[in-house]
Amino acid sequence: MMILYQDEHLVAVNKPSGWLVHRSWLDRHEKVVVMQTVRDQIGQHVFTVHRLDRPTSGVLLMALSSDVARQLSQQFEQHQIQKVYHAVVRGYVTDSGTIDHALVEQLDKIADKFAQENKEAQPAVSHYRALSQVEVPMAVGRYDTARYSLVELMPQTGRKHQLRRHMKHIFHPIIGDSAHGDLRHNRAIAEHFGCQRLMLHASHLSLTHPVTGEPLLISAPWEQRWQDLMTSFGWTEQCPEYNGVEINPSITQDSLKR
Repeated sequence: MMILYQDEHLVAVNKPSGWLVHRSWLDRHEKVVVMQTVRDQIGQHVFTVHRLDRPTSGVLLMALSSDVARQLSQQFEQHQIQKVYHAVVRGYVTDSGTIDHALVEQLDKIADKFAQENKEAQPAVSHYRALSQVEVPMAVGRYDTARYSLVELMPQTGRKHQLRRHMKHIFHPIIGDSAHGDLRHNRAIAEHFGCQRLMLHASHLSLTHPVTGEPLLISAPWEQRWQDLMTSFGWTEQCPEYNGVEINPSITQDSLKR
């Protein structure tokens, strides 16, 4: 597990795709769990303050005390922490924009069976920016070629599967998404390029340090399978050389206010 940042109050890691953040009664036999791995790696207890879906990779922040965990959780709840993701989606995305589309809460039939269902749609806002496009000579469905785009995403709210559902809403589902994606394109990418993961990565996390008050930007590199697909699509110039807190995302809170 790659540690991206650590001090006496915080630790951030690059969560691999397919890893659970923490063990639950549904997955009590799962052997690969982020929390336990990080705890063993640094030799002390860690506290979760946010989550990433199991198939999503990228920056995962944890606290090293319950007090810092409480402060960070408040920052997340008050939308004071900026998250920037990258995704490969179906079709050509050539612009920047905002998706303001309310989402009905999604409950897991097993994990959330005791939760009370809220059928009222909740406000959900995501921002996106196109980075690159490619047309691949690969037949999918009735078309002889397939088009894909690399996009940068920033969720302003934090609904379950928000980015995945929002990209589906604008007809550009994320590749590898088995729940909200295009299964034909998922299969085609897996067969032709050997990439079977969800192409969604939490690249940057920007926050105010809860103890020192200093701004902190944590960035996570893309894993090898992602880099391989970038090479196949001719997008190697988009492959970042992340180094701790040195890379600034192009979407910022200041740009959203303009």
